[in-house]
Amino acid sequence: MQKRTIDLLTECYKDQMTERRKYEFKDANGVVKANLYFKPLTRNDRIRAQAAAGTDDALTISTYLLCKNAENEDGSPAFNPADAPNLQRELPENVLNELELFMMNIQLDQETAKKE
Repeated sequence: MQKRTIDLLTECYKDQMTERRKYEFKDANGVVKANLYFKPLTRNDRIRAQAAAGTDDALTISTYLLCKNAENEDGSPAFNPADAPNLQRELPENVLNELELFMMNIQLDQETAKKE
């Protein structure tokens, strides 16, 4: 029997969905203060974060996505969804952006980013 397309697609990424990438959170002096771990994001993760945020605002959703998906080394949640407003209020914009872009596995060319 031939496999369904959905099964073929999901099998291609099955192992990758449990792999985690490590982000070293450093203070202004470059000292590592915490390590955060991220599994690949899914569309379902985004939908759940949007529901938790209760808005269509992309910046708010991305911070809720961070709170729902960042893990400590042992796999426990690094943040509570209620931490999102504190992160938005207490971290510099560039720091929160860098962290969220890492989570989304988006790399920006620094020269291109400076021009925009």
